[in-house]
Amino acid sequence: MTLSPLRVQCFRISAAASLRRWACLAACLALWLMLRPEAVLAASPHAVSADATTDATTDATADATGWTVQLKTKTFFNSRTSYEFGNPIPPGQKPLSRLQFPMDSTWTGFEARKNAGRLSVGAEFLTSAGSQRSGTTQDSDWADAAPHPLEYYSETRTSLRPSFQINADTDVQVADALGLPQGFELRPTLGMRWQRLSFKLMDGTQYYYPAGGGPTQASPFGGYAIAFVQDWWLPFTGLKAGYTWRNAPLVHGLKLNAQFDAGPAFGRNEDRHRLRGDRNTIEHTTGWAWRASVGVDVGLTERLDLGFEAEHMRIDTTGTHEWKDGGNSYEWSYGVRAWSEQSSMTVKLGYRF
Repeated sequence: MTLSPLRVQCFRISAAASLRRWACLAACLALWLMLRPEAVLAASPHAVSADATTDATTDATADATGWTVQLKTKTFFNSRTSYEFGNPIPPGQKPLSRLQFPMDSTWTGFEARKNAGRLSVGAEFLTSAGSQRSGTTQDSDWADAAPHPLEYYSETRTSLRPSFQINADTDVQVADALGLPQGFELRPTLGMRWQRLSFKLMDGTQYYYPAGGGPTQASPFGGYAIAFVQDWWLPFTGLKAGYTWRNAPLVHGLKLNAQFDAGPAFGRNEDRHRLRGDRNTIEHTTGWAWRASVGVDVGLTERLDLGFEAEHMRIDTTGTHEWKDGGNSYEWSYGVRAWSEQSSMTVKLGYRF
């Protein structure tokens, strides 16, 4: 694909700055809650009532310190992260190019959480287990001539290089204040997620579809083709719900839990086409994300739990695309979109200190 030397410049909309301010305020509030949990407890109208807080503090009084540490293994399936952009000059096809990176992989890490009665604060760290074959990247380019059919398509063997995710959140138990029976949990939550995905593409095949309907031409290529890095910043607010069955047969307790949260999303992509000389593309995007999960924790002993969790997260953003080729640089917002669909299963082993 070629572009004329014409530089196309688009100013980013003011909504991006507003969303970033929202994210900063959310992060500051979460940090304040982590450092000053007693302020929330003191402000609660039920803080002075032992009866009202009995259910909220059951777990804390059962544990000597209120700390829980979980070891986690998360497996992504049917998951990919993608971006596309349109042609900012005539004929203006949208999309002009689209890349879809697979991220089916296994991650490991831990979560530490402090239960301070009504309030709890936690942090999680996950990383992919080294470099893993994650699937096949699909790269599609559409023709200039109307009706803009698919002109080039390639599939490239893809590895997920060391990648990371950090979550931090705080929540407050309100089930007792709402009159729910003992054993129920209802916790509004506030937090922040950061995720970095890093991909390495090597060896593949490009297909050319002639406009006149001639035979498809396949051209294998080898070597290190593309290095792609994507960062997501995801402040969120939501609700956790759960129910603990303390007298479950055969086990030391059974807890069902679910969570839904949503919030603004801020993304940055960097795509280095190593087989095309000094050609890089960068996207800055903003939008929204949501996440839903359900799980179960089984008590193996009084303090040791085995848990399972199913999760899905959707991120969808738009923004600007910067094209750098040698000494030339172009930037536009026409048809620029970045999104991610992530489904996973997590197995966790937790110990309450």
